[in-house]
Amino acid sequence: MIRRVYEHKVQYYETDQMGIVHHSNYIRWFEEARVDVLDQIGIGYKKMEEAGVISPVLEVHAAYKTMTHFGDTVKIEASVQKYNGIILEIAYEVRDKKTEEIRCTGSSRHCFLDRQGKPVSLKKSYPDMDEGMKMLLSHQTK
Repeated sequence: MIRRVYEHKVQYYETDQMGIVHHSNYIRWFEEARVDVLDQIGIGYKKMEEAGVISPVLEVHAAYKTMTHFGDTVKIEASVQKYNGIILEIAYEVRDKKTEEIRCTGSSRHCFLDRQGKPVSLKKSYPDMDEGMKMLLSHQTK
């Protein structure tokens, strides 16, 4: 499976008075890349929610390496680091599209809940989603 890397062009409203991207936007970009990678394998948030599954963020971390400015385009790689059917951990790397310089790295940790907010195992209750997640995990470890 060949996945495309998510790209984002920095918008003016994402910057501060100095024209530098505000730190909170990197977390938004992580989400954009996460949604995109899940959509690419056919188990996006819309499909999960239609099946009665939600996946809230439990933790998110970001390490800011270099500045990103208005007008820059960044590439965001989202890769599954851990998955056990109940918990999903994703790592992110944000790079400048032109220079390949790393702008930010980070991670997020998620669980899966049913409509009542109770933990659910994709492995047991949603085997098709479980297989998709395992495919992403195996793709990352090769």
